Amino acid sequence: MMRATFPPSARLHRPSEYASALQGRRIARGALFVVTTPRASAAAEQASGARLGLIVAKRYAVRAVTRNAIKRVVRDAFRHRRHALPPRDLVFRLHSRIDADLTLSGLKRRVRDEVENLLDRAMRC
Repeated sequence: MMRATFPPSARLHRPSEYASALQGRRIARGALFVVTTPRASAAAEQASGARLGLIVAKRYAVRAVTRNAIKRVVRDAFRHRRHALPPRDLVFRLHSRIDADLTLSGLKRRVRDEVENLLDRAMRC
């Protein structure tokens, strides 16, 4: 049985890694997030497993508590599914504004549902 960990090797670190993924192709889009991955040639170089990058802009999630909760939920969902995903970089970018009247638990549920759905689509691509 594989452990559901999130080591540094499963994350994007450098701006160049984010840039290549953002210039790549969009593999899924939901109400809150867009998921992009590098083109095939860049993805072939990196075969150590799936890696996650997160972009949660302040203009879409104004409060730091909201941004941190979103990142925590996305990381946790990715951590549990990382070994089943194809070996490529995935960048989750928040693309729509979060309602200020949404409760934190409601936000976490909504984000978790969407991320699970987007990860399912990423597995099929």
